[in-house]
Amino acid sequence: MKALQYRTIGAAPEVVTVPDPEPGPGQVLLKVTAAGVCHSDIAVMSWPAESFPYDLPLTLGHEGVGTVAALGAGVTGVQEGDSVAVYGPWGCGTCAKCAEGKENYCLRAAELGIHPPGLGAPGAMAEYLLVDDVRHLIPLDGLDPVAAVPLTDAGLTPYHAIKRALPKLVPGSTAVVIGTGGLGHVAIQLLRAMTSARVIALDLSEDKLRLAREVGAHEAVLSDANAAAVVRELTGGIGAEAVFDFVGAEPTVRTAGAVAAVEGEVAIVGIGGGALPVGFGHLPFEVSVHAPYWGSRSELVEVLALARSGAVSVHTETFSLDEAPLAYERLHAGKINGRAVILPNG
Repeated sequence: MKALQYRTIGAAPEVVTVPDPEPGPGQVLLKVTAAGVCHSDIAVMSWPAESFPYDLPLTLGHEGVGTVAALGAGVTGVQEGDSVAVYGPWGCGTCAKCAEGKENYCLRAAELGIHPPGLGAPGAMAEYLLVDDVRHLIPLDGLDPVAAVPLTDAGLTPYHAIKRALPKLVPGSTAVVIGTGGLGHVAIQLLRAMTSARVIALDLSEDKLRLAREVGAHEAVLSDANAAAVVRELTGGIGAEAVFDFVGAEPTVRTAGAVAAVEGEVAIVGIGGGALPVGFGHLPFEVSVHAPYWGSRSELVEVLALARSGAVSVHTETFSLDEAPLAYERLHAGKINGRAVILPNG
């Protein structure tokens, strides 16, 4: 089968031919219908050799949907031909967090060498994907694969962050979304569907700010040195009760801290390497700062339900598997408005 692999540190990913996988006991083989392209992949491919945590070559793609092609011995709960989404942050399945469905916070994954597809394990940018356990499959129930695949990360990750902040997002409150690309433009829709908060979007790109307005942002502000002052002015000097930074670089985390209200919440979701100091005098009183990761299995079920209701949709641009390296080039250059989706069998 064809697969997109990161094969050499510092080199671009390549489309190669690899053996077709076969499901072992308890495993499920999917024929991939769509795979998402994520900035996280670019971050992984930028790591130096001395700190690279995975074995190479690595088949990319941690967002995947497909149809069940074959079942390993003992598998029940799905049938060949079923259309399913893949829950990506695989865990051990038995620790306290996994028992809650929070495999994104599995307590033993590192110890046991368990990795998500595309982030250590072979990913979805291939004609077939081997899934380790049926519990990591969620029925699409009529959702279009291209529309659904970004929701497994670009939908689930902001949903997880927003759900935690819901008690603060009451009528009259403000939420700030920093970075309105793949995850951010979904976060805006989730905030509009789940809360009555006023949503202020920040980005450096006028195209992405235009998309932010289209998907429901009440205000769209250029994310420059004046952004914090503009947000403060828009909120009457109070600031935002919840701030979601989908970039996570030093300039954006500084902006996030500068626009947070007293007792506000800052979620640093992006992996741009920035850090926000917490301590007396650094932030307004009782501001909490956290770095959420992905989401739980039950939250993915909820995100897909929101999509079926029409409350959230992802702006997508599709590419063939042979065009996947181009998709990464365009994403790195900031030319993808929304989410790029690869069609390995399209």
